[in-house]
Amino acid sequence: MSIVIHHNPDCGTSRNVLDLIRASGTEPVVIEYLDTGWTKPQLLALFAAAGLSPRAALRTSKSPAAELGLLDESVGDDALLDAMVAHPVLVNRPIVASPKGVRLCRPSETVLDLLDALPPGPLFKEDGTPVIDADGRRVG
Repeated sequence: MSIVIHHNPDCGTSRNVLDLIRASGTEPVVIEYLDTGWTKPQLLALFAAAGLSPRAALRTSKSPAAELGLLDESVGDDALLDAMVAHPVLVNRPIVASPKGVRLCRPSETVLDLLDALPPGPLFKEDGTPVIDADGRRVG
């Protein structure tokens, strides 16, 4: 099994996670989910594997979640999943699947736990925070 990233190229965190995967020597399968969309079974499988509820995976900022009334805690999982299928941007990203597991990689350094090898450093997050030092060790 290769590494798969559900990616939004307009998202700095998603771009950084993709860069970290590539820096580790792996070329992942990149799924631009805003173009391909989601299916309900796909979301259920990803969320189950990542240990996420639909509510925990809901992107609440820079998405139509508030306008769609999805921030109300009374909105159930089925309604959230239906909204995510209709509006793919509602799924927080990036979600990465590897032989080591599935995770919502926010913050971006979360992806390091899914890699076979750490990328050589120094490497930094999108905000300039170090992730890997010059000696190839995780920072933080």
